[in-house]
Amino acid sequence: MVEGLRERKKRQTRRHISDVATGLFVERGFEQVTIAEVAEAAQVSVNTVYNYFQSKEDLVLPPDEASPQRLADIVRNRPVGEPAVRAVLAHLRDEVRGRDRRLGLTEGFGRVFEMMRAAPTLTARLEALGQQMTDALATVLAEETGAAPDDPLPRVVAWQVGGFHSLVYTEIGTRTAAGQSPDTIAEAVLVLLEAIEDVLGERVLSYAVREN
Repeated sequence: MVEGLRERKKRQTRRHISDVATGLFVERGFEQVTIAEVAEAAQVSVNTVYNYFQSKEDLVLPPDEASPQRLADIVRNRPVGEPAVRAVLAHLRDEVRGRDRRLGLTEGFGRVFEMMRAAPTLTARLEALGQQMTDALATVLAEETGAAPDDPLPRVVAWQVGGFHSLVYTEIGTRTAAGQSPDTIAEAVLVLLEAIEDVLGERVLSYAVREN
């Protein structure tokens, strides 16, 4: 579907507000900046900010980029014949190779990461988001495989995926804080993903093959 002019302008406005807000948060600290100050700096009204972002935390972690459905959507959209876990691994590799901004593989992310780590509400949001992603993935896996309500396997597989997904972000954050470049970090994360795949085992890697 081709993006219309209205949708493109809305996306650009949302990105502009988020970028301006993140810059202020990095400069002064998340708790020290108000929504009114973000609106003034972005040259929009306070109501416009709230039209695009329901909360202050959403300015840093936009729902369209930090969605609880992230892992579930990757699995839902995988090709026919591909197992669920391999689909997630392949998607992560593509994001790493493309230096996707959602992974923080961009120049200047180090300061953003430090700002986020210093804000309790943002770290709490990230922890809750990880659990929500895992729960949503478990639901999709149970639905696709027709698992009985008391079958623990969808939850076990989902938590393994959630665990290595979180590990990837932790690796990126740790290396970012150490001052490594996005290219260096990306190379290390690709090695990490190979190690993850090696230890998962064929039962997990071949679980929930998409049939149609």
